[in-house]
Amino acid sequence: MLHQIAWLATVTILGVLEQGYFAMQVIYARRKCKVSPPGIAGPPAFERIFRAQVNCSEYFPIFLSLLWVAGIFFHQASAALCGLIYLYARYQYFSGYAWAAQGRLGPMYFSSGVLCVLTGLSVVGLFFHFVPLTFFIF
Repeated sequence: MLHQIAWLATVTILGVLEQGYFAMQVIYARRKCKVSPPGIAGPPAFERIFRAQVNCSEYFPIFLSLLWVAGIFFHQASAALCGLIYLYARYQYFSGYAWAAQGRLGPMYFSSGVLCVLTGLSVVGLFFHFVPLTFFIF
């Protein structure tokens, strides 16, 4: 049973570590720019890092949900590969946004596309779970 979800669990842990890395970058930026919690206004460099982290955190539950549904109902390896691609795209998003606001756009569109693929895999997997293939054979 565990081998059926090991890749999904691995990608999940990598995602959690990535979220932790993003949060640490906000802490470092707070110290560097002297922005004390709970303040969120500061120099543009701090605000970009803060927004990048918040945006990544907002999408994380959506990503995890789609990763697991696609992995369980469609195919674990396909979902895990999409998950790794998504995490890489989110890292590029964070890095690009931290450098300049325009740097976020390409990775943002790409990571949204990966979420669309995971959504498609989830829908197909659930469809064939509820409507078995034998239904289509006369």
